[in-house]
Amino acid sequence: GGTPAPGTAPGAAPGRARPAPPQPQPPAQAQPKGRELFRTQRKESEGSVDCPNLEFEYGDADGHGAELAELYSYTEEPELSHNRRCFEEDFHAQVPGRTWLELDGAQQKAFVMRLLDGLEVVNRDRRLRVARAILYLAQGVFGDCDNEGDVLHWSRHNSFLLYRLGTFSAFLELLNMEIENSQACSSALRKPAISLADSTELRVLLSVMYLMVENIRVEQETDPPEWKTCRETFRMELSFPVHTEEPFALLLFTMVTKFCSGHAPHFPMKKVLLLLWKVLLFTLGGFEALQAMKVRRREELGLPPLPEDSIQVVRSMRAASPPTYSIELVEQQQQQKRGHRSRRPLVKQDSLDIYNERDPFKNDEAGVDEEENDDVDSGIEGELDLMERDTIIPPLPPQRLPIERVSFPKGLPWAPKVRQKDIEHFLEASRNKFIGFTLGQDTETLIGLPRPIHESVKTLKQHKYISISDVQIKNEEELEKCPMSLGEEEVQETPSEVLYRAMLYNLPQYMIALLKILLAAAPTSKAKTDSINILADVLPEEMPITVLQSMKLGIDVNRHKEIIVKSISASLLLLLKHFKLNHIYQFEYVSQHLVFANCIPLILKFFNQNIMSYITAKNSVSVLDYPHCTVCDLPELTAESLEAGDNNQFCWRNLFSCINLLRILNKLTKWKHSRTMMLVVFKSAPILKRALKVKQAMLQLYVLKLLKIQTKYLGRQWRKSNMKTMSAIYQKVRHRMNDDWAYGNDIDARPWDFQAEECTLRANIEAFNSRRYERARPPEFAPVDNCLQSVLGQRLDLPRDFHYSYELWLEREVFSQPIRWEELLHCQ
Repeated sequence: GGTPAPGTAPGAAPGRARPAPPQPQPPAQAQPKGRELFRTQRKESEGSVDCPNLEFEYGDADGHGAELAELYSYTEEPELSHNRRCFEEDFHAQVPGRTWLELDGAQQKAFVMRLLDGLEVVNRDRRLRVARAILYLAQGVFGDCDNEGDVLHWSRHNSFLLYRLGTFSAFLELLNMEIENSQACSSALRKPAISLADSTELRVLLSVMYLMVENIRVEQETDPPEWKTCRETFRMELSFPVHTEEPFALLLFTMVTKFCSGHAPHFPMKKVLLLLWKVLLFTLGGFEALQAMKVRRREELGLPPLPEDSIQVVRSMRAASPPTYSIELVEQQQQQKRGHRSRRPLVKQDSLDIYNERDPFKNDEAGVDEEENDDVDSGIEGELDLMERDTIIPPLPPQRLPIERVSFPKGLPWAPKVRQKDIEHFLEASRNKFIGFTLGQDTETLIGLPRPIHESVKTLKQHKYISISDVQIKNEEELEKCPMSLGEEEVQETPSEVLYRAMLYNLPQYMIALLKILLAAAPTSKAKTDSINILADVLPEEMPITVLQSMKLGIDVNRHKEIIVKSISASLLLLLKHFKLNHIYQFEYVSQHLVFANCIPLILKFFNQNIMSYITAKNSVSVLDYPHCTVCDLPELTAESLEAGDNNQFCWRNLFSCINLLRILNKLTKWKHSRTMMLVVFKSAPILKRALKVKQAMLQLYVLKLLKIQTKYLGRQWRKSNMKTMSAIYQKVRHRMNDDWAYGNDIDARPWDFQAEECTLRANIEAFNSRRYERARPPEFAPVDNCLQSVLGQRLDLPRDFHYSYELWLEREVFSQPIRWEELLHCQ
């Protein structure tokens, strides 16, 4: 068994999230000739030219207000005023004639303490009213505020106050009670349709916890010093559990699996997943914190510093344009003026001279690749006369054109990297060629090799990069070889380590559950009877009657799904990145279970849609978003205003989700030939190539990386038809010296080794997990004391009356027992 069959992942078990493999687009009609061809191309290219550069800055999360707004669905909006009523009834009874903003710190504390006492009552409805009053405080007492800025300010202020008075732990106890509430589970299971009403208590509790985590997590320059200490204490409390046996994130993972197993269909999954993402982001650290940890870790291990800060390099990158035919036309005109009339379907780019040598057969072969019919880079038939061209395309300013056409980057963005393995392969090939035998892993002896080879080895060693993972794998091999002499390994108690240890035994279930929800929320998924219902916390009790209500609910449902995709993609990426830094085999364990649960075809299926329209989707109504809806009078909503949506150039969360999913796909497939072959088998190249139409540098970079790793398997014809893509890969993706990505003579690419590669990896992961996390050593490895004197010299605590009866004991236990010497010869 070499490559896996389409639709199954290697080792996939029944009952996993199984998306159907993405189907390539149906082949187009026969290519039209001459003018028609030019017009269709022009239409296509205009479609891509119209997409402007997206001014998107990738970060850990969106703006603070936007992240709080996504907690609520539009159907929950009436509950905001309900929370306010619950608070004001209690507040005016206690503090008549004053507002919350007028109280001093001590009075605010006293009132919150009274509220927290109210959470202890037995009456469930009374508890819920008090929880709603606390939620109103966390939402920023919007009844007393004039604008959105004030609401956000008081939301932060009250969150810190609530945390200092112990609100989070009180709500954690209530959340545990609600999760264990079997009555709510069984009534939800009996209902034919679940709505918002079934999850009221859970939604209130999770909302308060989310607002506290998000408000305390976000740092601002104006924060007083006590808030900073508060933040660190809260982070420690969430990362290293004191009262419970498990970190808080594990409780949320348990809620996700319980929901997916069908035992608790009323759980408000969007809120759980958002809270899970923010807790992981807060406790493990965001991308900049991760980069700083990586730099520190390399210093500790004595490795050379990183060649560049990857976050900064990606930020300074510019998006590549999809093929624009007007420039190529002008170039052809210039060629004609010089007397070079040639008909070439592939217009040659100046920056591609190394690859795109003149090929006499190009005219016959180009444009054959049926998978690429949607945007084959073919040129213009020569029949168009100059006059007609001039009418179609307005003349471009001649002096600026050459600068735009041939503006090369000042050097490539990334420093090239070389692995130890690459140097060994290079020397092995050179020795075989010049001497006729090899020296294994020896990279120092260069005797008998010609001078240029010496120079090459010197250059390779200059760019050699040793990753933290390489060091960890080497240490692991040594610990496996000599478990006794090397003794116990010192493991740092980092938040990642604590989380991995807690997740370890149910980790496959957690990954399957997240992917099942991701599959249900993907816009390309068809509603199936067996798929899980993720809309329990968005559907109202009474279904809409008017067209306007239906439209509003439709927008709400789409927005709900987008937020779920965003939180799952961000959580998975954080887990993969942090586990990889903490220990490579923790990362491999998570990624292997994602692969077994069909994560690769699922992400490809997600991208097998019009990505441009997904990224520019307008599934939000800004006037209904919190905090705007709490302080401004709502205008009259009409079908037209709903359809127009907001005037943003793109949807931040959808672009964020797409980049995260591409990064996850990169993490899963990097250096794994079996998984790269899955990309090829599932025909990912046309799907990924369509995603390049989005003009955003970071998204393009990760698409190009995924195309680069599979280029060698796509064949010469694909490479020839996609020279612009090849050029973009060359310009934007890091170079690995000796990496034959563009031609396909790779020594590693032997398909019969693929299964063995996954099996070896699995064996290494299992050895690591059992060595580090299964503390009980098998008895044959336990050290034995063989010294007679020390054994007899041990002091044993014996019962006080033992010296009266020890002769009887000797008689019974020693002398009367027959000694079976032959048992010593038999192994147990």
